[in-house]
Amino acid sequence: MNIKWFTRVGFTLFATFSIAASAATPKVAVTDLAYEERVSEYFRVVSASERSSLRASGRESERESDYAYSRRSSGSVNARSESSYSSTEGTYSYIDRGEMRKFTADIKGGILKTGRFQLVQGRPFTDAKNNEKLYDIIGRIKKGMYPGADYVLFGTINSIEFRQEANPIDHTNTFSHTLSLELVGEFSLISTKNFTVKSSFSAMGAGQDVKMLTSQGGRVVLNRGKVVSEVSRSLGEDVARQLEEQISGVYGGSDDGGEQNLRPREESPRGEVIIFK
Repeated sequence: MNIKWFTRVGFTLFATFSIAASAATPKVAVTDLAYEERVSEYFRVVSASERSSLRASGRESERESDYAYSRRSSGSVNARSESSYSSTEGTYSYIDRGEMRKFTADIKGGILKTGRFQLVQGRPFTDAKNNEKLYDIIGRIKKGMYPGADYVLFGTINSIEFRQEANPIDHTNTFSHTLSLELVGEFSLISTKNFTVKSSFSAMGAGQDVKMLTSQGGRVVLNRGKVVSEVSRSLGEDVARQLEEQISGVYGGSDDGGEQNLRPREESPRGEVIIFK
């Protein structure tokens, strides 16, 4: 037997299987998290104006004769002044929309850990003048904002809330100071070929920082960066877990749109090298 021949065959089979497995892995683009909120702002407008006018006229006449002399004069002045002042105040509201350039790194990392997808980079939404189109994900796909992607994971923020609390600890002179953040988002996995929704779920991230301080006083500095980091990490883990759970039930065959299916993760076949002595 030719040992080199068997070795070559084994490595050829392994390379073939590896390429096939790579080609079958769906490519996903992850959008930045979209948000929408109503913003209210106070305004006060003051307007003042003044207008004045002055008109004057005069007349004079003289008369003289051998026996008399007379002189007559007359005049008039007309002055006018107008002023106005107005003040208006109140609040006005508008809808602010945009994308948050945070939290997606850990979402991408969690998805990569599943081994089910390849990630491709899409283009961010930058059309501030038409921000109502932010949620038109199909329109964004048609514009080619996610080249090479089989699917787009579109996420929106439903709720994001910081809380800072100070609570006494029973039977001590110590207070517990807590800074916490919770973020809840909705996610949809959308096909770029037929625009069907393959997966849809809500996910949550949470984090907190706690410091103890006695009643004697002092300055408490809570670590905001630590809180945001914990939220990002837990959100990424929750997104990856739910995404994998929902697609694990999709097996072979092909979609109506002819796209590749999402399959449960399988071990890649390996070529075996046999050496005869």
